[in-house]
Amino acid sequence: MLNPANSLSLLRAPLALLFLSESVPIRTIAVLLAMITDCVDGYLARRYQYTSRIGAVLDPIMDKFFVFFVFSIFIYENTLLPSQAILMISRDIALCLFVLFLVARNDWKAYRCRAVRWGKITTAMQFSVIICLTLRVNLPKSLYWAFAAFGLLVLIELLVSYKKNFVKKT
Repeated sequence: MLNPANSLSLLRAPLALLFLSESVPIRTIAVLLAMITDCVDGYLARRYQYTSRIGAVLDPIMDKFFVFFVFSIFIYENTLLPSQAILMISRDIALCLFVLFLVARNDWKAYRCRAVRWGKITTAMQFSVIICLTLRVNLPKSLYWAFAAFGLLVLIELLVSYKKNFVKKT
């Protein structure tokens, strides 16, 4: 169902396409608007009961599309190393591992998707790094390793949540 919250989530796709422009101001505006839509869509969904399973899936997919598209542009432009991009998507690798865990346990249909705290922190950090790279700020190489730690924390948080909420019910 297309509601205001889901519409804002979908807006991140054309905002990512603005990175095809080499203009720093246009890219900066695109990142800031993507960050705003990411915050506001969740607020609207909770405040006005626009929550839905579609929205719960659409929002993180659009976040990932935006981030992956922008990373691809940065890699092409030699602004970001592929190894740095891989470290920055550690959270997404952790999510894939968790899904494989659910599939192996045959629990993937029953598990309810929800955002986790460390995932939100990772998204905020990703957007912050994107702004810095857009503005051509040199970042320490060690910063990228923090994303690996966040990915591990996401996986731990998901497994703890699974054990606490799902194992009791079965």
